[in-house]
Amino acid sequence: MSGPAPLACLRAACDGIGRIGVAVSGGGDSVAALVLAVEALGPGRVAAVTVDHGLRAEAAAEAAGVAALCARLGVAHDVLHWDGRAARGNRVGAARRARLGLVGGWALGRVQAVVLGHTLDDQAETVLMRLVRGSGVDGLAGMAARRQAGGVLWLRPLLGVRRAALRAELVARRIGWVEDPTNADPAYLRTRARAALGALEGLGIGAEGLAGTAARMARARAALDAQAQAAMAAHVREERGVLHLAPGLRDLPGETAERLLAHLLMHLAGLWHPPRRAEMQRLLAAGQGTLAGCVLAPGGQGWLLWREARAVPAPAAGHWDGRWTAQGPAGPRIGALGEAGLQQLSRQAAAGLHEHWRDTGLPRAALAGLPGLWQEGRLVASPLTFWPQEWQLCARPLAAIGLDAELSH
Repeated sequence: MSGPAPLACLRAACDGIGRIGVAVSGGGDSVAALVLAVEALGPGRVAAVTVDHGLRAEAAAEAAGVAALCARLGVAHDVLHWDGRAARGNRVGAARRARLGLVGGWALGRVQAVVLGHTLDDQAETVLMRLVRGSGVDGLAGMAARRQAGGVLWLRPLLGVRRAALRAELVARRIGWVEDPTNADPAYLRTRARAALGALEGLGIGAEGLAGTAARMARARAALDAQAQAAMAAHVREERGVLHLAPGLRDLPGETAERLLAHLLMHLAGLWHPPRRAEMQRLLAAGQGTLAGCVLAPGGQGWLLWREARAVPAPAAGHWDGRWTAQGPAGPRIGALGEAGLQQLSRQAAAGLHEHWRDTGLPRAALAGLPGLWQEGRLVASPLTFWPQEWQLCARPLAAIGLDAELSH
């Protein structure tokens, strides 16, 4: 079968990366990604994770099947659970977002990258669906082979490989897989796109051609991202976890400003996809407001962008809000300062124990969403506001701009 060798693709994509996680549903593509990862890297460098979404009765058995395969391969495996029965509206979309969030959280501190088993066929179907939706450059660029999101490096090493080639690899190794019945349900746009690809072959519009279009659009997207990257270097700085935006931001071309804002919101909130373009345009025009769990407000000569206190998660150990890590004595958990934390800091400052949080120069609302160290409901350290107590809080630095999703209309 023509096309790149799947094993070589996976080995090249993972070169120089330590431990790899593989998201395995039990379907042919992800099972092949797991098997090839083990062959390319050895079982000691591979971990697997499966999300039981609860949407189908067979899901638990499929997760158990993946666990059995991992045991045979000598690979550590975890099953994560999400109750999809409570989801409203687009349950497939909700399941996808939940799956990525769960896998991303699992990956932090455990692996250096997560491998997804998307193929050339998936890329072609994605481009076709986005054509239907009237997408622009970002959408038609399809899925990226490599990207950072939510503090995790995500790899799609098999985007140049046909789905049939992966199944041939499994057949040759006598390894089975499961077929998700929703893949044959015409109620889903992807299923209809898959069927349409066969009909379009007669017009010379095949999977390889659509994937080639995605590659060319990806180069155009990279050029737009480079302009936004230059704007970020010139107009954005981060201090105490809050982003300071220079007044020159208002003079940027609309496309550049929207792309930059999307990247900053994704960075602060740990989003997989950027907010809708229309929502970002409204926020930029107003110069203040909330969007995607973040707050934009005038500050100095420009603006401040910070994490909204009511949008952050509950306290957690080690890693928090997809962005912060703590180093220090064992015991406390990372959580938002909130009003309770700021009031305690004010009392301590009045007693002369440390400087007042107002000396940071940041608004009270911005500080409320920033992290401190908590134990049994009491703030025990606040490294960002002059009370470190042997603790250090580190924010994930701003990554290079590179979106893997269209800026939706």
